[in-house]
Amino acid sequence: MESLRFNALKSLQSHPTEVPVAASKKVTAIFGENVFTLDVARHYLADEAYKSLIASIESGKKIDRSMGNQIANGMRAWAESRGVTHFTHWFQPLTGTTAEKHDSFFTIKGDGTPIEQFEGDSLIQQEPDASSFPSGGLRATFEARGYTAWDPSSPAFIMEIGHGKTLCIPTIYVSYTGESLDTKTPLLRSLDALNRAAVSVCHYFDRNVGHVKATLGWEQEYFVIDAGMANSRPDLVLTGRTVFGHSSAKGQQLEDHYFGSIPERVYAFMRDFEEESYRLGIPLRTRHNEVAPCQYECAPIFEEANLAVDHNILLMDIMSRVAKRHNLKVLLHEKPFAGINGSGKHNNWSMSTDTGVNLLAPGKTPKTNLMFLTFFVNVIKAVHDYADLLRASIASAGNDHRLGANEAPPAIISIFIGKFLTEVLNEVKERVGDNFTEQDEILLKLDIHKTIPELLLDNTDRNRTSPFAFTGNKFEFRAVGSSANCANAMTVLNSIMAATLNAFKQDVDSLIEKGEKKEVAIMETIKKYIVASEKVLFEGDGYSDEWHAEAERRGLPNVPTTPLALDAFLTQVSKDMFEKLEVYNHAELEARHEIMLEEYIKRVQIESRIMGELCTSHILPSAIKYQNILIENIKGLKDLGMIGNAFANQVQILEKISKHIAEVSDGVEKMIEARKACNAMTNTRARAIAYCNTVKEAYFDKIRYHVDKLELLVDDQCWLLPKYREMLFIR
Repeated sequence: MESLRFNALKSLQSHPTEVPVAASKKVTAIFGENVFTLDVARHYLADEAYKSLIASIESGKKIDRSMGNQIANGMRAWAESRGVTHFTHWFQPLTGTTAEKHDSFFTIKGDGTPIEQFEGDSLIQQEPDASSFPSGGLRATFEARGYTAWDPSSPAFIMEIGHGKTLCIPTIYVSYTGESLDTKTPLLRSLDALNRAAVSVCHYFDRNVGHVKATLGWEQEYFVIDAGMANSRPDLVLTGRTVFGHSSAKGQQLEDHYFGSIPERVYAFMRDFEEESYRLGIPLRTRHNEVAPCQYECAPIFEEANLAVDHNILLMDIMSRVAKRHNLKVLLHEKPFAGINGSGKHNNWSMSTDTGVNLLAPGKTPKTNLMFLTFFVNVIKAVHDYADLLRASIASAGNDHRLGANEAPPAIISIFIGKFLTEVLNEVKERVGDNFTEQDEILLKLDIHKTIPELLLDNTDRNRTSPFAFTGNKFEFRAVGSSANCANAMTVLNSIMAATLNAFKQDVDSLIEKGEKKEVAIMETIKKYIVASEKVLFEGDGYSDEWHAEAERRGLPNVPTTPLALDAFLTQVSKDMFEKLEVYNHAELEARHEIMLEEYIKRVQIESRIMGELCTSHILPSAIKYQNILIENIKGLKDLGMIGNAFANQVQILEKISKHIAEVSDGVEKMIEARKACNAMTNTRARAIAYCNTVKEAYFDKIRYHVDKLELLVDDQCWLLPKYREMLFIR
């Protein structure tokens, strides 16, 4: 009986290079057709209901229940016109994925009459079971009540799966006692906190600014391999990464995949998932080959951060589902293959006003340049002061495999701004002694005006080794993992920026109250912030050993593993900051810390268990089978008296194989015992640290080394697992 590996290879030979995809339509002809946009709402809602919806979206005004009924009826009429029969509250619990419970529009009246109905109460609020989702101790198992509540700022959409269509209503998810049990609620709170803080600072420059929103443009990296190959690897099925596998003779060293021709089969898949995305209003703009073989990337046009987060997590679901139609498998793990690049999700973040100004884009007048410099320096100060929180926001078991590797930023949080802006900050810092004068203010405005408008996008270089880089009119947070929900990193980034802007406003106002002119007070505070945070600025190679030593001298935190990185959420500074902004209360922070530790433990535990299972049921039987073949051959040579070089070479190979078999077997047994010791611990943090140190760090690489050596030594026909060269290069 042939193994799954060889069946998958046979299947590839007969598989069509392209699954038929309908001819592409103009994107503008289909974009957003499955979204309840404001244009659609205008046709299906009465004026008062439409105005109520607009007020809720633009100013957060609560929708009256009577208006809710009208909006719900309009949504249902639109959805039914497109063949929808069910609706769901679509939410993002603390599992890292999305959740939904479908309800039918169909109901029966008291007199037995069947009707289609969707009331305002069902639109605005639902009650899913809260006991089966992670709560970190916020809810006991027997306390099942939880609520989803409609988020009007993210439009409802129709999800088509097969022949079924469902109206999806984006919602927040909270417990019966009001604590957040999702990722969207704190994101919305952080956006509100940032808006209030940024508007207050904007009024130094423009009193017409009424609203500031955070914008996000994510870049989604991912791998695509044949589904048959993936399904032949139990580790890929259960963990999303290959826990074993010797590097292919050819990897990415020729640099021939990056921006290369997209394989036809993958191209068909891309066209397919892009079309579904366009219908759902996801504004995808680019697609290309990434650095590693079988690695790709897509990216959209920038959107308001809340909508961008919803679109990204929706896209990940679409990609995984559409891939099955093409007999492909999408791998979103941060490091699915050792020895080649892993995948990230670069979060390009900025802020824009309702007057049309990007606050991180240099302007054309002294006043707008001073506003740019204000927000630019406040970002640097925020990252400096809360670097540990930013690191915690992207911590995960998967990202630990990637951070600091040869393609990803290190776990040390630093900022790259480029030589031009470095010169500007130095000029501000060194212009005068301890104080600015009115004359300095005028000169500085003129110099900044001359320098900053020259900072076009291409004039600010990109540093691939920097976790947080300024790229012309935005900051790129490069350390976010490819499988992550962007909401976590964006919530922290919005919050620390809001906290820093609030402090900036207080500092400037304090100087103004002492008699300083407004512009002088602003420049004095900017200078103080530059001096206080300049150690987080780094323009060099973040991969180098020298940077690690330099970062330590500067006192920058370097926390390479998730269990310790997550401690940042529970410092008194973090608790006070989040609570003051009303983003998280202490209980919510404690709960999230517990949930993230539990997830880390479970993921490492699953990887450890599949390593043991693969060793005992795949690796060792294959190795022992080949070992026995060698033993019989050596015996035959000896019986024939052929004890020469061939005999000695085979004995040497046998000894190597036997040694690796023994090391694998011994390592698995010790790893199992280490796991048992971890499971006996009652403190979650201690258990997570123990799983990291005594299971993952102690045994994963050690066992893998010997397994990968066996892969090279054992007869290819005996090896059961698809190899890297097959998964990455046979398409």
